[in-house]
Amino acid sequence: MAPANSHVVRQLQQLIYYHLDNHLLRNALFIAGRLQAYDPRNADNVYLIALCHYRLGQLKSAYDSSRHQALKPGAHVGCSYVFALACLGLGKYVEGSNALDKSRGNWIRLNAWNKHTESRRQYLPDAAAIHCLQGKLWQTYRDSNKAIECYAEALKLNPFMWDALIGLCDLGVNVRIPNIFQLTAEMKRALSTSNADESTLETLEESPATNPFSQSSNNVNTSQPPSNSDPFTISKNRVNGDVRPNFGIFDKLNIGKASVTPISGGDLDILSFDTPNGNDASFSRDAYLSKEMGDPMATATNGIEPPLAPARKGRAGQGLGTEISVDGPPKMKSNTINPRSRNKAEPEEASIGRPPSRTQGAGERKRTISGQAAPSLAVPTTANLAAAATDPNGLQRRSTRLLRSITRSGAVGPREELEPKKKAKATGTKGRSTNPGNVGRVVSGNRIHSDSVGVEAKEQRRPSASQPPSLEQKPKSASSEGLKEKEALTWLFDLFSKLACAYFAQCHFRSQEAIQLYNSISHSQRDTPYILSQIARGFFEQGMYSDAEKMYGRLRSIFPSQVEGMERYSTSLWHQKKETDLAFLAHELIDVDRDSPEAWCAVGNSFSVQKDHDQAIKCFKRAVQLDPRFAYAYTLQGHEYIANEENDKALAVFRSAVAVDRRHYNGWYGLGQVFEKQGKYDFAEQHYRTAAGVNPSNSLLITSIGTVLEKLKNPKAALVQYTKACDLMPPSAIARLKRARVLAQLHKPQAALEELKLLKAIAPDEANVFFLLGSVHKMLKQKSEAIRNWTIAGNLDPKAQSQIKEEMERLDDMSDEDYDTLPMGA
Repeated sequence: MAPANSHVVRQLQQLIYYHLDNHLLRNALFIAGRLQAYDPRNADNVYLIALCHYRLGQLKSAYDSSRHQALKPGAHVGCSYVFALACLGLGKYVEGSNALDKSRGNWIRLNAWNKHTESRRQYLPDAAAIHCLQGKLWQTYRDSNKAIECYAEALKLNPFMWDALIGLCDLGVNVRIPNIFQLTAEMKRALSTSNADESTLETLEESPATNPFSQSSNNVNTSQPPSNSDPFTISKNRVNGDVRPNFGIFDKLNIGKASVTPISGGDLDILSFDTPNGNDASFSRDAYLSKEMGDPMATATNGIEPPLAPARKGRAGQGLGTEISVDGPPKMKSNTINPRSRNKAEPEEASIGRPPSRTQGAGERKRTISGQAAPSLAVPTTANLAAAATDPNGLQRRSTRLLRSITRSGAVGPREELEPKKKAKATGTKGRSTNPGNVGRVVSGNRIHSDSVGVEAKEQRRPSASQPPSLEQKPKSASSEGLKEKEALTWLFDLFSKLACAYFAQCHFRSQEAIQLYNSISHSQRDTPYILSQIARGFFEQGMYSDAEKMYGRLRSIFPSQVEGMERYSTSLWHQKKETDLAFLAHELIDVDRDSPEAWCAVGNSFSVQKDHDQAIKCFKRAVQLDPRFAYAYTLQGHEYIANEENDKALAVFRSAVAVDRRHYNGWYGLGQVFEKQGKYDFAEQHYRTAAGVNPSNSLLITSIGTVLEKLKNPKAALVQYTKACDLMPPSAIARLKRARVLAQLHKPQAALEELKLLKAIAPDEANVFFLLGSVHKMLKQKSEAIRNWTIAGNLDPKAQSQIKEEMERLDDMSDEDYDTLPMGA
């Protein structure tokens, strides 16, 4: 078979990932089939088609597609992972774990933390994800030791692996939460790399600049001539105490050239032919340098002076006290200077060096482009004139210096070469030409208005010449990014630590503590489906069904489509005998997701509260069919069998429940109930104690232990259990009723009377409370109180009228020893 074209393979793989990312799974599967047919030997292609099958829910197809590659020594990581996922769904736990072990050498060092972004992804799982999957396989196989080991390894690599933490808590492991949510080695490396980058940038900021655009006029070495490669390198020439830039390098660069060409290697376009006006807010680098070096003409010219405005026809000055001569503007048609113009300008050079006279005629007055007379310049002093005569860089007329720069080189002067990249529009009326060839029309009168913008304000908006903008900003941004990254991790660790502590307390049935931890997080985090469901579960585990109902109702009002946890909501309504609310909940859940076991548990509870146990059993069986590992459905089914007095079937389903989840205390409690009904009190006590070992905070389990001990003729031990149950749950009516009954049997009527007074406030409509209260008053020889309480009990429970009548008839001859046979059970 000819080798596959790698470009074709890459295109097909890209298409597959595109459709997977957009959840177009059937499209992805179709293209994966084309890819595998084109290159069947490539393990990556096998992984992709197996992944498509798995995401479509085709577990057997995913298993078969990846099996050959997954069971090879040194197998492909992706194939092994998909194969293990399929094994988890198909119940082949050992086979899936063995496949992951065979490819261990390829994935054990993989870590994809902080490598998934909006534009980047890792298509293979890393070691933390694989350890978590392997832990799930061993947990469902009921090998707790290996599962705990895998979950621990996953959390070491990635503390945010929530499934691994839940798995450890569900297994009953004593997890030290603060030791989990700490920086891993990978996180430390990432933060250290960020800090190293920050220190490197700070070093670059503090080190001498080598970039041609980074040297400042304040740090110029006067002993070295300016380099030809740096157009912004300047030397200092002092004239009359002023520091002036030397731009001779531009003359050298432009000698013999007919046009101006950009200087390569720079980040800025320093050659701009558009003429900026006086109102332009753009800042010229030339102006900055002139300002820094104290040029006395900087404020008037905003930098290096533009070329001389050619002479125009003489016009009378308007509102000026001085007369300044100017030449008329030439007609320039191109942005290049004709070599002939150099010859024409040379005869004028001899007269340029003389300072201007104040007595020049009006026809020679200098004007702006708009025709207005330019403001007069300061009159030079005699000393300045003498210095100008001997120093070529001395005080000279501005137009004189600019014209000299043109006539000597035959090219555009320094102003044009130093023009910033941003092109400004010329001032004037609409339709005025902005031809770059009109550079020479800029005159001093047009440049004076630039002072209104302010050189200082412009300097603040432009980076310093001593450092490029990129290096100026990066240290601050890197520092802030590093701090933000650390703050984000700290915030996440704090949030996950609280949630983990709450879930850990929930798994150990410290429900009140869990509720307090959930309430300690922010309001926005608390009002989420998961947190509200866990808070409601905490109330449910404590037997506070009314509070649980309120919390579940709030959850459904915010998230009507929530299904997870609704089996407990339906049980809370069942305990409160709210048939209408329960039936409504069952209908809503079926409409939302009729293939969820929670919905069928709600339907079963609705039938159960109506005493239709056969229909309830069918609904619970349907829930088990949908999810064979849904332990609570087995438990509810077992209670229905008990109600139908089918104890053998009840034993079978309760055993199935504890087989699925060894820490499912409801299953152990159900087994204890069956054995108690069968009269096997020793077995019943054993299973009740197992359930109480899983959930020691449940008062009902403790009360059940006391009931069995009482039937085993051990009232003192039973009293200890009832007292413990009352301490765990003071409002528990059943525990207090049975405690009062044992106190009466132990000939402690006064203690029993105090307990019954508390119980009467808790359950004012309970007939058994008043019947037992009448019996205690009889022990205390209070016949009138006894008759009154028995009468109330008969009114509350008409079916007990015959029994109450017998007790009244025996009121005179009944002895204290007869109290142990009173019908005081709940």
